Amino acid sequence: VQLQASGGGLVQAGGSLRLSCTVAERTFSIYDADWFRQVPGKERERVAGIGPSGERITYADSVKGRFTISRDNAKNTVILQMNSLKPEDTAIYYCSAGAWDRALGRPTGYTYWGQGTLVTVSS
Repeated sequence: VQLQASGGGLVQAGGSLRLSCTVAERTFSIYDADWFRQVPGKERERVAGIGPSGERITYADSVKGRFTISRDNAKNTVILQMNSLKPEDTAIYYCSAGAWDRALGRPTGYTYWGQGTLVTVSS
């Protein structure tokens, strides 16, 4: 299962970016999903998470009120809308998700990672 993260870029402080995470294979659906971020030399931080049907949404305290995680199951996509960005949000952002095997009608039981997308917020 290949997760594809996109939407990173360079933005000024106070600006917004929208990250997307999709699965390449049509035979799988994104199940539960999380966004993480990592700054070189620091531990990876879980930013937000969402359940398979859009329930159980959680956020790190550092992004509450600024970031919104959502999903469009029809498009098999999980989105992280990031508003009021700060320089300290600069990091590589990764999507992580379980997958639903459409042919078998059950989760695969594994967690998959996308390749990461760089977000840079200038002051």
